[in-house]
Parts: sequence; C-alpha cells; structure tokens
Amino acid sequence: MSFRTASIKDIPAIQAMAKIAFPDTYKDIITPEQCDYMMDMMYSTASLTKQMKEDGHTYLIYTDEQGKDVGYVSVQPLGDDVVELQKIYVLPDCQGHGLGKLLFNEAITWIKQHCPTPCRVELHVNRYNRALHFYEHLGMRKLRQGDYDIGNGYFMNDYIMGLDIA
Repeated sequence: MSFRTASIKDIPAIQAMAKIAFPDTYKDIITPEQCDYMMDMMYSTASLTKQMKEDGHTYLIYTDEQGKDVGYVSVQPLGDDVVELQKIYVLPDCQGHGLGKLLFNEAITWIKQHCPTPCRVELHVNRYNRALHFYEHLGMRKLRQGDYDIGNGYFMNDYIMGLDIA
C-alpha cells in the first residue's frame, strides 16, 4: 500500500481509474451524454496535462498491496488560504474499506505540508451524490451551493463544502 505523487507519465493510470469510478459515481445523477462530456472535459490527456502543468493540480495515487492503482485525489491551491480538493475517487470494487478516508487524509497531509498557515480546504460535491454524507462525516460542512454551467448545456448542481485546517 502506498501513495505516489502523479506525474505526466501517470495520466494513463488516472484515466483508467476515472473511466471506471467517474461513471459509476454519477450513473444515477447525470445522463450518459453529460458523463461522456465531463470525462472528456476533465480526463482527456490534454486536460490532465494542463491541470498538472498550468493549473497547479497535484494528483496523489493510491496503490494497493497487489500493486494495483485503486484511487486518487487531486488538490489545487487557489490562493494563500484556500485549497480545493478537486477530485477524490476510489474504484467501485474497493469502496467501503476506508480508502476514501485514507485518500482524504493524505490530501489533508499534503495541504498541511504545502500551506503551513491556517487555511480552508473546499470541495464541490453534487447535491445528489451519496458522498455528501461521507464528507460530512469527515468534518466538512456546507458553505454554499450553486448551479455551475460547465458548457454544452450541462450544469453541475453542487454544494461547496469546507473544512478549516490549522
């Protein structure tokens, strides 16, 4: 079991996990067409390269005992006092074993190392996503909500949740 900080060479590994985890997460929330649109928007090679090289995203990948990549989290500093937890996904067959909490805690550790002053971690979670309760259990609270136009006539209906980190 280990974490690694992803590099450009890890893009295929992120894409392979996202291809399974993302549609499974949203199958009861958005249409297959919106899912395809979002997958291309967020997980194309060009998009992931831009996220890593230009937008300041750091991906942390979790590998299990068998050497299989089973989850990832990405964080993006948005300023001196806010870091956004952009993505956190665990493969469906690995859920329910504490890996989501492990990924979340690894992201918090990364944030504390890279933001030594008090800050807040924020994330967007779809208002109908079952992960909402997972984040509340981890101490996050709803700060606000919004409907975000992501293009092509699609919207994300999210809560923005936050957790203060000392």
